[in-house]
Amino acid sequence: MISSVFEVLASGGQDRKERVEQLGKLGFTWADIGDEEYWLDQLVVMKQETYQELEQASARLWRILDRTVRYVHGNRNLYELIGIPEILWDMLDICPLPEENLISRYARFDYAVSDDGSIKLYELNADTPTGYVEASIVTPWMCQEAGIDSPNVRMKELIAAAWGTEQPDTAACIAYGEHLEDSGTIDALVKHSGLTVKCVDCLDLSIDEGIVKDGTGREIKRMFALYPKEWMSVDDAGDALAYSIETGKLELFNPPHSILLQSKGLIAAAWGLYELGLLYNAEERETIEKYILPTYNKPVFSGSYVSKSMFGREGGSVQMFDSEGVLEIKDEDGFDTSELFPSVYQMRANLPEISTVAGERRLLTGMFMINGKPCGLLGRAGGLITGNTSHFIAIGVK
Repeated sequence: MISSVFEVLASGGQDRKERVEQLGKLGFTWADIGDEEYWLDQLVVMKQETYQELEQASARLWRILDRTVRYVHGNRNLYELIGIPEILWDMLDICPLPEENLISRYARFDYAVSDDGSIKLYELNADTPTGYVEASIVTPWMCQEAGIDSPNVRMKELIAAAWGTEQPDTAACIAYGEHLEDSGTIDALVKHSGLTVKCVDCLDLSIDEGIVKDGTGREIKRMFALYPKEWMSVDDAGDALAYSIETGKLELFNPPHSILLQSKGLIAAAWGLYELGLLYNAEERETIEKYILPTYNKPVFSGSYVSKSMFGREGGSVQMFDSEGVLEIKDEDGFDTSELFPSVYQMRANLPEISTVAGERRLLTGMFMINGKPCGLLGRAGGLITGNTSHFIAIGVK
């Protein structure tokens, strides 16, 4: 299929089993999940000028949202408005804000890039994005095979720079060694960092008077964790973990304030400030108008729109409404967090269709932001809602 922006290359026809085994040796062990093909052995090629605009838009949006966090920081009424759990407020106020544009050193924007080249931001995962192995290892591998450029080759060096600054002694995820994707993600991050970092299971951690220890009794002082910070408001030990961070006994990376960037409510705050004529300069206002979809805390639209939890992940809690405001489709696969956190309402912008070996799919375009730099494309092929049953499809640049 050829559009004005994307070209989907035909599958090379190689034996999938052999290629899956080869990818496993590279560290991508979840190309197949059970009987399902998560990885599609095809390459989407994006036009060079579209990529350049996407890269520039990401850099500008990153700076805008960084400014928005600094506007929100310390204002508890705004914390409540963007859905930040109250248990985290002291932590956010006590801990110093990171330097400009480095509130998160490991994040990913998700966009709808249409066939005519228009770019609209869906959301920003600034806390615990996955897809790193797919973007940093598999995508360059496939692009090299096809003779296509990949901006993703920079991801490893930027991770090394970020981790070299943060110097974590531990990396953690839930079910380390059992959950293939999360385990493989932190393994790859540690490898690319070039540091000696111990990987552990979050469920093996203990906290006593703010001191965090792993299952062997080793004290942890600086930790990277694929652990969404909003879970601290739900998990039994959440208040103990927050206290550990507040008292400086544990430094978390990404730092605590990444939850402010993570909240989809921050995009609503940015849109509201834009409409009120506050905070932003003329160039920033132009960027917001062009790339951010109108987003609110209430469903005030006269046309079609989407609702989603401020801390929904993998499509969980997403509902799409038609031009009459009637529910058209809702996610049935992901975990619905809308009962735990407030929702936002965003003008609807549908994803473009592509033809794949798995049939017609919608393409979500991700852009990693590592150490403050846009650097890596991630393609997800699914339905109108990109849920946890969608496929990974690599994106290169032509």
